Amino acid sequence: MMKDNKREEKMTTRSLTMLAAGALTFALAAGATAADLPQRIKDAGGITAAIVTNYPPMDFKDTATNEIVGVDPDLGAALAAKLGVKIQWQEVAFEQMISGLKTGRFDIILSGMSDTKPRQEVVDFVDYLLTGPQFYTTAANAATLKEMTDLCGKNVGTSRRTNFPQEIEAWSKEHCEAAQKPAIKVVGTEGSADARTQLKQGRVDAAVQGSETIPYIMQLEPGSFAPVGAQFSNSPTGLGVAKENTALRDAIAAALDGMIQDGSYGKILAKWGLSGTAVQKAVINGGN
Repeated sequence: MMKDNKREEKMTTRSLTMLAAGALTFALAAGATAADLPQRIKDAGGITAAIVTNYPPMDFKDTATNEIVGVDPDLGAALAAKLGVKIQWQEVAFEQMISGLKTGRFDIILSGMSDTKPRQEVVDFVDYLLTGPQFYTTAANAATLKEMTDLCGKNVGTSRRTNFPQEIEAWSKEHCEAAQKPAIKVVGTEGSADARTQLKQGRVDAAVQGSETIPYIMQLEPGSFAPVGAQFSNSPTGLGVAKENTALRDAIAAALDGMIQDGSYGKILAKWGLSGTAVQKAVINGGN
């Protein structure tokens, strides 16, 4: 009986030791992200993020308050809080984002930027959404542009600042040729808002923007637009960090993983109706 009690006591002690070790490991993991931030960011107490506020629901301004809102502002604030710092937004032109990151004008890019191989040559990305381009048109055009191949030979507008022109051309080459129809005529625009304006004016027959934005646009302007087909390629959206700033990149990736695990990441996407774009884990440079 005494042997059994001693054996039980040893097992209990071992179990408690294992539980304590597990709790310590969890605590270290939870606090490691803040500890791994570069010293200059710790000293500054914040991260400066570049953003363009013309891409709802990712990034835009509340017309009542002029406050920057959207998926990226919510995610950036939550990531910074996870890291124990603040986030400061810096509005810049899209064309200046990568050069500004390289020169240290800001610490990160968090503005719905697609993670692509060419961009990976100068920027590291922490991928946080899985989205892709999608065709849409006006409600008036929807009766004749029912299928994606109905767009063959038509004028399709999209932002020239993105990789969407190349993706449209690739889709057209594969599908319009197979259907023995003329290629889509890609019309480069100054941005997604410009593409929508040209679509409303009838200067293009359809437009392309990220699938994550079209439901929101349709909600803002009921009865104005209609999707044509489904998202036609997959491309991750990434948070950009300078190539040499690996400590910040890895700290952000760890913080994002923590948010995925604790559910706060999912709540942000659900708030903006984008649960279907969620990643399961932070990935570095997952784009093609």
